[in-house]
Amino acid sequence: MLISVKNLCKKYLNEGVTTEALSGVSFSIEKGEFVAIMGPSGSGKSTLMQIIGLLDRPSDGEYFFKVEYIRTLTDDELALIRNQNIGFVFQSFNLLPRTTVFENVELPLLYDERSDSRKNIEKRVGEVLEAVSLGHRVNNFSNQLSGGEQQRVAIARALVNDPAIILADEPTGNLDSKAGLQIMKILQRLNDEGRTIVMVTHETYTSEHAKRIIQMLDGKIVADGAVKKRRIAEGEERLLK
Repeated sequence: MLISVKNLCKKYLNEGVTTEALSGVSFSIEKGEFVAIMGPSGSGKSTLMQIIGLLDRPSDGEYFFKVEYIRTLTDDELALIRNQNIGFVFQSFNLLPRTTVFENVELPLLYDERSDSRKNIEKRVGEVLEAVSLGHRVNNFSNQLSGGEQQRVAIARALVNDPAIILADEPTGNLDSKAGLQIMKILQRLNDEGRTIVMVTHETYTSEHAKRIIQMLDGKIVADGAVKKRRIAEGEERLLK
């Protein structure tokens, strides 16, 4: 078991008013799954992603990541687990604009105590950039790239530490149809190669690239099941050409 949560709850207190973002959420994720978390705005999916990614703590409930009981760990211990085990892909890319593609991708390695020689860092950055077909852009600045290319750099950055899981929050939200489809094809290929992926999305065509969909509403899971058969969107293959 890679992730296991049981009766997870998250409450926010704002000016004396308590808001329950998550209420009694329970599920597990095995290594190698590709899970899409869906739901309308305010359903709790982004809050859940923040907790899964160790960027926030639950108010109540149990969360195990691998064998670690997350709620008892210090902030430093959470940061170490996060840096060594989780790769993040965000809707807004979160790249540093006046630095090169190489410098953006290598950043997680600079905070990883497992990283060794400069030569090995350069080799690893080159490998993940080739994996997203951007080896030729290594010396470009990130603000010289298209939106689709920037998201591919973000995926390379998420991969560079060889994480146990990739968390993608609306990874196609700022992209046109063609670039979004290219990103989903990359994520699907990574999953086919054995990568575990959890993705928040509100787009049905995007979720159909996953193998399992968790539906949320009002902070609760209302459906959780396998994607029976992915429906190829009309014109999808044409968009890739």
